[in-house]
Amino acid sequence: MNIGRSLRRQKGSELVEFAISAALLFLLLFGIIEFSVALFDKSTMTNATREGARSGILFRPDPRPDFGTYTLQCDTDAVNPENDAIRVAVCDYAEQFLLSLGGPADMTIEVQRFDRNVNGSFDAGDDLTVNVNYPYQYLVLPGFIESLGGVLDITSTIVMRAE
Repeated sequence: MNIGRSLRRQKGSELVEFAISAALLFLLLFGIIEFSVALFDKSTMTNATREGARSGILFRPDPRPDFGTYTLQCDTDAVNPENDAIRVAVCDYAEQFLLSLGGPADMTIEVQRFDRNVNGSFDAGDDLTVNVNYPYQYLVLPGFIESLGGVLDITSTIVMRAE
């Protein structure tokens, strides 16, 4: 009779144990998925930045942009056609391959030229730096993760020498 009472008291214990362990299991599973998507988006942003830099180092006849830093957005055309070609290359690649992109990319593109051979014009041998900053949008657990640490900024910087 003592054994029967003990079994009746433990009837719901398996359910409680499953609820605790399942919550932890699902949190771990969704965390792995979220980390994988963020890592894929980081790789995509690196490739998009590389595509923009490739577009910027190609030979083009004058007039070329002045040296300095230019900040571009995906939804705004650049004043200079060469900077606009870089912007289009980065934004097109990102919109095609980013997993967390739910519309137009909300990224900042910085283009900087350095006159390495000090002749006053951007030509073969000069450096072009393209820096892209993309605020990652959480997919699986947005409210939970944002309350823990806020927004994750994915940044990619590529430096290439002009042809």
